[in-house]
Amino acid sequence: MSKRPEEIALMAESGRLLAEVFTYLDTLPLIGMSTLQVNNMVDRYITDTLQARPASKGQYGYAHALNSSRNQVVCHGVPSATEILRDGDIVNFDITLEKHGYIADSSKTYLVGEVSPAARRLVQITYEAMWKGIQAVRPGARLGDIGHAIEQHARRNGYSVVQEYCGHGIGREMHESPQILHWGKPRTGQALREGMTFTIEPMINQGRREVETEDDGWTVVTRDGKLSAQFEHTVAVTADGVRVLTLRPGEKPLR
Repeated sequence: MSKRPEEIALMAESGRLLAEVFTYLDTLPLIGMSTLQVNNMVDRYITDTLQARPASKGQYGYAHALNSSRNQVVCHGVPSATEILRDGDIVNFDITLEKHGYIADSSKTYLVGEVSPAARRLVQITYEAMWKGIQAVRPGARLGDIGHAIEQHARRNGYSVVQEYCGHGIGREMHESPQILHWGKPRTGQALREGMTFTIEPMINQGRREVETEDDGWTVVTRDGKLSAQFEHTVAVTADGVRVLTLRPGEKPLR
C-alpha cells in the first residue's frame, strides 16, 4: 500500500527517533549487561526521553520493547535477566518505535568486546547484504530484485539466507503487505511504485539456512548451532530511487 507524502514525513520522524535509540545503544558497554537490562533501558529511553511508544510491546502478546538475538539466535530472541552478554558475543537488537500513529522498524547486530574474525566477517557481510537489497529499490523494480541481490551477496561469501522470515510493509501497522523476501529471482514479483514503505531485514547464517523455534514459542535459532546475524532498515520508494527512513547519524549508504 502506497503512502502519501505527509504519511512518509511522519514515518521519517519515527525513523529519526528510532535512529536516536541506536545512537543511545552505541554508548552502552554491553559486556556484563543482561539482555533484559538493555531492554529496560531502551524502553525508558523511547518512552521518557523520546516521548514515543515501543511498538513491539503488547504486539501479538509480546511483553518487551525489543528482540535480543545473540549468537546462534536468528530472530525474536526474548530479553532475559539471566542472559548476560559476554566478551566475543554478537547480538542483534531489533526495535520498533511508533510516533504520531506511524511505525519505524530497524535492527543492528553489535560486536560485544573482542569478537572472532569469523563472527566479525559474518556481521559485515550481513550489513552489506542489507544494503545490496536497498540498492535494488526503485520504481519499476520488482520484489524479486531485492531478494536476489541479498541472496547473491550472501552466497558469494559462503553464507546462507534464512527463508522462513522476511521484511514487510509498514506504516500505521507494524506488519503490512507486501512481504519482502531476502531470496528470489530477478524481475519477478510485485513491481515497486513510489510511496511504498517496507523493511529490508536479511538474516544471514554462518552455516546452513535451516532454523527451529525454541519451546518459548518466540526464539528462533540456527538448527546447526552456528552464528546468525541481521540488519534492518525501513525504506520508502521515491520517484527516482529509495529513501532510508531509519538511517542513523553518521551512517553512510553502502554502494
